[in-house]
Amino acid sequence: MDFSHDELKEAKRQIDSTLHKLRETVKTLEAKENPARYKSQITLAKRRIQAFTIANQLIEKQMQET
Repeated sequence: MDFSHDELKEAKRQIDSTLHKLRETVKTLEAKENPARYKSQITLAKRRIQAFTIANQLIEKQMQET
């Protein structure tokens, strides 16, 4: 599929926002009194951060090519 530069730019903006929120969530959960209790949520958030980071890099690459 081909996406316009504006569509890619907006997708990147949305991903950046989500990444920021996920990173803050991880910080909050890890700072809790008993972070082991939130292990699954922390793991999920970290995996999402990794996936969104990859998506962001692919978008950036695509934007440079167009």
